[in-house]
Amino acid sequence: MTDISDGFAAHLAGEVTTLCQCWRLTRADGKVMGFTDHDRVIVCDATRFEPSTGFSASEAKSTFGLSVDTVDVEGALSAADIREEDIGSGLYDAARIETFLVNWNDPAQFSCLRVAVIGKVTRRDGSFVAELESLTQALDQPNGKTVRRHCDAELGDSRCGMVLEGAAYVGMGTLTGQDEGDLVSVEGLGDFADGWFANGLLTWSSGDASGRSERVTGHLAQSGGTARLSLWREGTLPVRVGDTFRIVAGCDKSFSSCREKFSNGVNFRGFPHLPGDDAAYGYVNEGGHFDGGVLVP
Repeated sequence: MTDISDGFAAHLAGEVTTLCQCWRLTRADGKVMGFTDHDRVIVCDATRFEPSTGFSASEAKSTFGLSVDTVDVEGALSAADIREEDIGSGLYDAARIETFLVNWNDPAQFSCLRVAVIGKVTRRDGSFVAELESLTQALDQPNGKTVRRHCDAELGDSRCGMVLEGAAYVGMGTLTGQDEGDLVSVEGLGDFADGWFANGLLTWSSGDASGRSERVTGHLAQSGGTARLSLWREGTLPVRVGDTFRIVAGCDKSFSSCREKFSNGVNFRGFPHLPGDDAAYGYVNEGGHFDGGVLVP
């Protein structure tokens, strides 16, 4: 239920109102941004809401039950506020959006209409449209543990238990070139074997992309201490030759890698000895071995 103060209720009941909508956006990295469809700055609930982006919203609705309600918010892309490269690099994925109804003539009178998260974002012609999904969207996500051969923990998290520190698992490098697509050339990783950082995480430590992380999909070691990396990216990050980065070793989620590469088999979170469909539905044959032993030596 929406809480409305007595003063705001009296204003809403009047013949003439001075109302606007404000949106407070909180990204996963903690940055808070405020926007409004009014034509001047609104300071409300300890947040500064800027008018320059020209935000506007579609009709919103709320339904009973557990269905996911959506509303579209449209705004302009600008270097000072919301940039296309930030959207493309995922900074706004699952960001929290609070929608306020505010008396712009007296911003102390306001009410929070809804809280949502950003779902799909569409970009076109210098503007964007963000689809806001109600919090019941979280109930529609898969939860629980999946029984499968590969590990479902993230390398280095509490379930994995691996401490990713030291020269064996962490490298520092510098960007020396980038090709069209996802391939980049780097130096500083000459001591690492081919493929060591495949499935790892690269975090930029200087330049315009400082603090951003990208998944490494391939690592090809070359002579002279150089290497080529393939990066998974939805948009182009503003990186330039000379930018530095930190990169951690990758894990392909297999039991053999967990045991041999990281010596962490005791914390493996998968089920490597599952027989699989072929074995479970196969027929006994004369040359088969069915001694109950482990499938992974």
